[in-house]
Amino acid sequence: MNSQVLLHTTPYGKIALPPLPAGFASEPVFDSYGRRISYLRISLTDACNLRCVYCMPEQMTFRPRSELMSDEELLYLVQIAVSLGVTKIRLTGGEPTIRPGVVELVRALANIPGVQDLAMTTNGLLLDKLAQPLAEAGLKRVNISIDTLDAQKFRRITRWGAIEEVWKGIKAAEEAGLTPIKLNAVVVRHFNDGQDMVDLARLTLENNWEVRFIEMMPFGEIGDFQQSHVVSSAEMKKQIEQQFGPLEEASYDYVDPSRPFRIQGALGTLGFISSVTEPFCQGCGRVRLTADGKLRLCLLRDDEVDLLTPLRAGASWETLRNRMREGAYHKPWGHGLAEGHFAENRAMNQIGG
Repeated sequence: MNSQVLLHTTPYGKIALPPLPAGFASEPVFDSYGRRISYLRISLTDACNLRCVYCMPEQMTFRPRSELMSDEELLYLVQIAVSLGVTKIRLTGGEPTIRPGVVELVRALANIPGVQDLAMTTNGLLLDKLAQPLAEAGLKRVNISIDTLDAQKFRRITRWGAIEEVWKGIKAAEEAGLTPIKLNAVVVRHFNDGQDMVDLARLTLENNWEVRFIEMMPFGEIGDFQQSHVVSSAEMKKQIEQQFGPLEEASYDYVDPSRPFRIQGALGTLGFISSVTEPFCQGCGRVRLTADGKLRLCLLRDDEVDLLTPLRAGASWETLRNRMREGAYHKPWGHGLAEGHFAENRAMNQIGG
């Protein structure tokens, strides 16, 4: 393979990339437990235009742009991941829509042969303007975070947010065809664990959306707060059934961690993601690429493989590919929350969920 280095000058500084091979065949990669690794979640930035209480401290310091992957570096690593059997990509943050040039980056990702599914998780604040361009660029659908329908409480949870902007984003996403619309609500005790869940569940009566209730997961320096404010999926489901009656099980593909239910007669569905109390590790085929170029092997563990440093040092395609393959093989079985262990080296915004 040609060892010549390709130089690119970007807003992140001058970077060096080894050339891509003339052609490569994709091969499936399995971890040591036999799980196929086919799903890559990519954090486009650790920065965000909100400061949600369960995600990060209000006075958060973000990494300088020079420490984050440039578009070229990100696309290079994604092509390696695709050569190792990744077919599904989800873009996360921080808040992915605030990354400069996000529409063109989505277009480039969508055009990589082998990428079959490209989605995004977003707070929705900028979708009013970006939903249509993102759809035209090749984005398939979005998950939108919305933890309450109460405007004042929304402001309290997000510290900065205006729920009206999220509603505009949801409407724009639906009109752009970024469907099925999934709304994510992280349930936090004493914040939105009561009537807020009922109000969100009621949205499914007349909208063909999936409203997904997520157990809060402990991370970094606010881990103690998160652990003390967890609401279990069983408790969430019980409260919703007290209002709407027994929920009906909906069709389930055994891949999505959100097991769907339906209020009787509703157009949409409800999902419950119980990462803490009922982990779904046995079916997890995900790895994550952080904004600073680390392959994170489990959301709730600190195991990571540095890809950006060797890439910038001139490592070859094959060297990086072997490094990624080896990392995926050592993906841990699951998290250690039951034993009192939780990830400490990053806040949620630095991983992307």
